[in-house]
Amino acid sequence: MLIKKKKARSHAEDRYLALVLATAAGILNAMALGAFGFLPSHMSGNVSLIPSEVANSDTYGFLFLATLLIAFVMGGMLARMAVIAGQKIRTIFCLILLAEGVALTAVSLLQVLLYSTHSNSEVLITLGFLMGVHNSTSTQLSNGRVRSTHVTGTLTDAGIALGSFLSSFVSRDGSLDRRFFQKQLHTHLTTIFSFLTGCAVGLVLFDLFGFKAMLGVGAFLIIVAASAIAITVRTASKWTVVRRA
Repeated sequence: MLIKKKKARSHAEDRYLALVLATAAGILNAMALGAFGFLPSHMSGNVSLIPSEVANSDTYGFLFLATLLIAFVMGGMLARMAVIAGQKIRTIFCLILLAEGVALTAVSLLQVLLYSTHSNSEVLITLGFLMGVHNSTSTQLSNGRVRSTHVTGTLTDAGIALGSFLSSFVSRDGSLDRRFFQKQLHTHLTTIFSFLTGCAVGLVLFDLFGFKAMLGVGAFLIIVAASAIAITVRTASKWTVVRRA
């Protein structure tokens, strides 16, 4: 699910991708809400808050929201640049996810050991950056079918897929592939359900374990990425042996 293949990706692979990355995004978002009262990947809401900060002449609030938006965009940009630079590396998406996991683990460890309310803004901006990386990675890998943090867009895609699926029963247009839209709808619903489930789990885990739970999310991403790299390398080695034989 984390490997960019020459053949077209199946919906099953995208659903597995959604289960892992959308759930992780939901957990991290909910933990940030529990810790700081703020959602680092809710860019629609954050943009909506900017005019309010301007109207109230809250310079700090405006700068914080603007920086958070820029951080999210920068995360997406750097993930895209990494994919382009490493397009010949089969495990490039695994490496990006591995780097994200390491960064999240480091941030969480600092919070566990040296938590201070004075650093809340910096931590949120860092999480916003990592959410940008996270969303960009899943979007690129799935060719736009899985946006792990962007629920608004996913709900829109689900509505479009549902409309196309229902229309296929009454339309004589042969271009409406009912089976295709059904699979697409299942993928979007899996993403939404995974994110919502992750949010519920994240709130419970943070309430029980605090920043140690966030540390666990970073470790989970590292394990998933490292496992995918190990499996890919082992499979490639086997194919090399077979060809030589």
